[in-house]
Amino acid sequence: MPLSIIPYNGRRPSVDPSAFIDPTSRLVGFVKVGRGSAVFYGSVLRAEEGEVWIGEHVAILEHCLVEAPSGVRVTIGDGSLISHRAVVHGASIGRGALVGIGAILLDGAEVGDEAMVAAGTVVPSGFKVEPRSLVAGVPARLVRRLSEDEVNAIESSLEEALRKAERYKQLIKL
Repeated sequence: MPLSIIPYNGRRPSVDPSAFIDPTSRLVGFVKVGRGSAVFYGSVLRAEEGEVWIGEHVAILEHCLVEAPSGVRVTIGDGSLISHRAVVHGASIGRGALVGIGAILLDGAEVGDEAMVAAGTVVPSGFKVEPRSLVAGVPARLVRRLSEDEVNAIESSLEEALRKAERYKQLIKL
């Protein structure tokens, strides 16, 4: 069993064989990682008594924390990008969304499909980010709707991260 995968009270992480899990990351308890997804250096996904569901083609970049408190299901939707040092604690993220560098999402927060949470934003408990919108600030507030170009840029950034993950998979096997 890789050191990155840590069972907890009989709850074992499950990772699709096509996913990239960096050896310095940790997956603890009921964590599911979908097809083609990537968890980069130093990230921790914890679900000792909750559940973490990572969709397909999701990238969780360096030093992120995704934690599901007791009885809570955290979901990160297909095609989403979670940037460096972000914290997702008891929150859910729709498909194709971007959570910026150092953003913090607190219990019960919801990020809609193709939405963007700006770097450094704190999304308070229970706050709902509408689809295709940009939120920023401490606490988060609606800034504006995203343009089609901005939504496409999220997808391009995700594709770049996933290409790197494929290369890292090859390098780590050497």
